[in-house]
Parts: sequence; structure tokens; C-alpha cells
Amino acid sequence: MSEQILKLGIPKGSLQNATFELFERAGFNVTGADRSYFPRIDDPQIQLILLRAQEMSRYVEDGVLDAGFTGYDWIRENNSDVHEVCELQYSKATSNPARWVLAVPNESPVQKAEDLEGGIIATELVNATRRFFEQKKVSVKVEFSWGATEVKARLVSGIVELTETGSSLKANNLRIIDTVMTSTTRFIANKAAWRDDFKKQKIESIAILLNAAIDARIRVGLKMNVRTKDLETIVKLLPAEKSPTISPLADSDYAALEIIVEEKVERELIPQLKRAGASGIFTYPLNKVIH
Repeated sequence: MSEQILKLGIPKGSLQNATFELFERAGFNVTGADRSYFPRIDDPQIQLILLRAQEMSRYVEDGVLDAGFTGYDWIRENNSDVHEVCELQYSKATSNPARWVLAVPNESPVQKAEDLEGGIIATELVNATRRFFEQKKVSVKVEFSWGATEVKARLVSGIVELTETGSSLKANNLRIIDTVMTSTTRFIANKAAWRDDFKKQKIESIAILLNAAIDARIRVGLKMNVRTKDLETIVKLLPAEKSPTISPLADSDYAALEIIVEEKVERELIPQLKRAGASGIFTYPLNKVIH
């Protein structure tokens, strides 16, 4: 075991599997996460600790952890003084930001936050919800909810709940009337750890690899052969990140062309390329894309 160790917090719960999958795509091998709060990783300079995302920023701020992953919502909720290394666009279900929304039953007459004056709001995100209503100058009582918050929507005036797709709220006959906060996953560091040369470099290296793995999830490599007389036409069709790689072939009438594109672009682009004269078209998955 190396004498220099980075203590890294992994969010236990809804983000756990998505975080470990991201680490694997970035090239790390993590084992034992299903049996221990201290999973093993194939890097002797990293020690992993599983903690709830709700607590992560506090432990990072206090120096119990050097760095960790949590939501922007919990950093704000805990009012934690930490260094934000980067934003990571991943979550438990989608790559879209999660939202803390103000919701009421479909049959409720409430149409906006101001209509809840004097009411009771149930939520896990107590401090941020209080600030939300204070900014709107609406007086409400905000109570902490010990889970199953959607059920309480018919016991109190309204709820503030986390959602990615809104499907669970709809299934419970709830209606969103406002957004309290939008949140994405953040990689955060203890400020003293960030001033340590070894720890800072280690944290930055992890951030580069994870962001590269995230970018690769939505992109593919695309290769094709193009007649040199069609090259200008086909290049104009390409939404390449910078410019495509063009290589000569043994047959001087043809060139090989390679780019990286988003998957959603690829499915629209391939028929256009075929019609424009490209041949030998194939795509391949990517592990990492580093800008």
C-alpha cells in the first residue's frame, strides 16, 4: 500500500451503481462494493469509502475525506465550504440534471408557490426549501420527511421531491407547480487536500478520466471510404469536433475518413453519407473521449 493515499467518498444509494459503472468505463476495477463500505480499487493510492450522498459534503469539508461525489443539492443543503473540482453529467437514470420540484395532488387548487402561504411542506431538502420560500416571501412550515414523501402530499399542503423523469410523481397523481433547484453530480475536494500537490494531481487525474468516460458514452467513432472527387461534399456533411482525419488509401481515387460523433447524430448522418457516395461505413464504441 502506498504511503500517499487519497480518501475518496463514493455515494451509497441511488448513485452508487452509476458511479462504479463510470469508474469501470474510466479504466478502474472496483470490487467488494456489495459486501463492504470500503470497496477495493486497483489503484494503491486510492481508498474508497461508501457514504450517503446527503452526508458527503460535510465529511469532505471536515477533512474526513479528501474528495468525494455528491449532488449540488446536498452541497447547498449542507452549506458546505468545499472546492468543486468539476460537474459530472451522470445520474442514476439519465444523463439529465435531477430536479427538486414543488408538487401538489392533481385535485389541489394550488397553482403556484404563493398559493401555499401558511401551509406545511414536507421534504428531505429542508434548508434549500426554506430558502426557496423565503426568496418568494411566502411563509410556510417546512418539515423533514423520513422518506415516502410522495405519500405525504395528501397529508400536508405540498411536497418538495427529487425527480429525473417525473414519472413517479405522475404515477402518484401529483402535479409539479415549480422547480426549487436543479442538481447534477459534483466532484468535490477538501480545500486543504486541494492544496496538497499529490492529492490535487490525483483528483485532477480522476476527473479527466471520468469526464472522458462520460463523453464517450454518447459518442461513437465513425469510419468510411470516400472517393476523392466526393471528399469536399462529404466533409461538409460532417459535424466533426474539430476536423475529420483523412488518410490516403492504396487506391489513389479513394481516401479513408474518420470522425467522432454523437450517437443521435450518427443515425441521421449515415444515410446522408451513403447517398453522397461514402462506402465501407462502420461505427465503433469509445471508452474515453478527452477534449
